[in-house]
Amino acid sequence: MKYLVQLSRIFVGVLFIISGFIKLNDPLGFSYKLQEYFGADVLNLEFLIPYALLFSVFVVVFEVVLGVFLLIGYLPKFTIYSLLAMIVFFTFLTFYSAYFDKVKDCGCFGDALKLTPWESFTKDVILLVLILVLVIGLKHIKPMFSKLPTSVIALLSFIVSLWFGYHVLMHLPSIDFRAYAIGKNIQEQMIIPEDAAKPVLEYTWTFDVNGEKQEFVTNGSYPNVDGEYIGVETKTIDEGYIPPIQDFSIESEDEDLTTYFLEKEKLMIVAMYNINSSEIEGVVKLKALTDEAASKGYTVIGLTSSGNDAKQEIKQNYKLDFDFYLCDEKVIKTIIRSNPGIVILEKGTVVNKAHWNDIEDIELIQEESNIVVVDQPDNDILYLIDGKLSTKEELESLSNDEIVKVSFLKERNKGDVLDSINEANNTNYSSIVMFELKND
Repeated sequence: MKYLVQLSRIFVGVLFIISGFIKLNDPLGFSYKLQEYFGADVLNLEFLIPYALLFSVFVVVFEVVLGVFLLIGYLPKFTIYSLLAMIVFFTFLTFYSAYFDKVKDCGCFGDALKLTPWESFTKDVILLVLILVLVIGLKHIKPMFSKLPTSVIALLSFIVSLWFGYHVLMHLPSIDFRAYAIGKNIQEQMIIPEDAAKPVLEYTWTFDVNGEKQEFVTNGSYPNVDGEYIGVETKTIDEGYIPPIQDFSIESEDEDLTTYFLEKEKLMIVAMYNINSSEIEGVVKLKALTDEAASKGYTVIGLTSSGNDAKQEIKQNYKLDFDFYLCDEKVIKTIIRSNPGIVILEKGTVVNKAHWNDIEDIELIQEESNIVVVDQPDNDILYLIDGKLSTKEELESLSNDEIVKVSFLKERNKGDVLDSINEANNTNYSSIVMFELKND
């Protein structure tokens, strides 16, 4: 019994720490999963939805701390019975979810490892058995160190867990397990390979045969039955291959623009799953960032699930010079754990993501000038900086960050601006290079 208790102690402690840390890395994601459980279609506890994030942080911190407590043998009685209460609750939750087919993924390991409801329930049953072993063998659980080091480790585990949870909430998850992580290509994540496993469905047909209802099960084909058809029900036996990204779209009021925007060389997405619940402090920062991005050649758009009134109101109130497009709320929450959040794509590949707290850290690439200056004497070129006559030396002293726009005028028609300038100044310029600077 003593050895069985120690093996159970190590297994349960390590599993709770790993499971808790993965969820602590993304407490917002776990809170979204709790909102599913609290919803009307599952537990019908909708009054708890506003407190989902609070529950999320408490549960995952408690999970990590209990795992550490168990391994070091701190407060064994409190730790074991707390673990028992927690696993009983989660076993009920996963059974309810699996039996009634309510929530497809329990969120036990966040986005790092997806488990089906029945797999989650099986895992919880195994843990329940192991924790019952710990309850029975409670006397065999002794502290690993003396009292002071054990207390210090226990306190540090609590402090570090709280700090880490707060840190990722104020920024972004330290490890991104989702399909929209930096380096992932959205188009590739949406493709279903030709040789991918197909869904397997079971069809249950009901017929009235001589006044008696009878059921016939097939894989989809219509049964050869001498009776009156009543109805059919389908059941998914195997979902087959499911692409990592299924529901991503960028839509206007009348068309799907997903492919159009995913082909952009430099695309900045301002993600706001709900405009009305967005962080005001973050919205205030958007004007400067998006204007700078536009000046450097980025296509800037917003993604939201909010309606047109909310879109127009935020654009007017904060003088935002980009348009919002429609995307599913759940998808936007998956893309980035921030409201608002910034996502930068290059031809559909995620190259950067930022929480609104970190907007100032985003580095934008200046669009290279498409202007090619033809070989000609410098005295044939007129340089204008913000409409003022300038020299080539003044131009070369400018940095890229100072320049907003460059225009090159060469083709001339009689009576155009070049003719006017040459006539007024007795010059013979054949081209104009015009530079527009930032207005600080």
